[in-house]
Amino acid sequence: MKNIGFAIVLIFSAILVSCNSNKSKTGAEKKQVGDIKSDTLTKHLKPFNEELPTIGLLMYNGVLQSEVIATSDVFSKPTEAGKQIFNVITIAETKNPITTEEGIRILPDYTFENCPKLEALFVPSAYDMYAQVHNQKIINFIQQKNKDTKYTVSNCAGAQLIGKSGIANGHKIVTWIGGGTQLQKDFPKLKVQNDSLVTYVKDGKFLSSNGNLASYISALNLVEIMTSPEHRKFVESYLYLDRLKTWKN
Repeated sequence: MKNIGFAIVLIFSAILVSCNSNKSKTGAEKKQVGDIKSDTLTKHLKPFNEELPTIGLLMYNGVLQSEVIATSDVFSKPTEAGKQIFNVITIAETKNPITTEEGIRILPDYTFENCPKLEALFVPSAYDMYAQVHNQKIINFIQQKNKDTKYTVSNCAGAQLIGKSGIANGHKIVTWIGGGTQLQKDFPKLKVQNDSLVTYVKDGKFLSSNGNLASYISALNLVEIMTSPEHRKFVESYLYLDRLKTWKN
């Protein structure tokens, strides 16, 4: 009986040691997993590289977000080898979040005061441009940045800001469908194109489109000019644009 009792004690002790060992192992594993921190934010951030050309997206309250997204969608894409080739930044008058026409809030990367040198400036639109056209700070910013940009692009009613600034006088420009007649009256020095026939136009350093989703056209045309037809095709495939071209209800 003593031997049986002793054996039971040994077995029970072995079980306790095994359980404690497993608990310690499980605890260590949990600790190890806990030490691995998710990097879901910073892994998507593209560092500003001073050696790369910078694409500036002007923003203000009421901006049509599709015209901001279209440009960033196109120019933020890497090469087929995965290499970043542009800095894409958003700019506003202040650091405060911008509320788009659709209600999305976007925090600008830079203000008019600290905006870096731009290779291209994109000027979007809003459904009501009165406040923007009469905001001298916006007009001054466009005038100053245009002195250094290689390309200045307007989409939709952003053409009104180009007209107000006077930077494209004597150049062809197109605006939103139905807005050309008034644009020509307001800014007679512009060569306003027939928006019922013309979707996109380039005249020298100035590019313009009807805006909204047609903003992809101005962005894709410029990205091809600044890179190559091959890269444009890669971006188009990246965005599944071929699916849109063949899409039917």
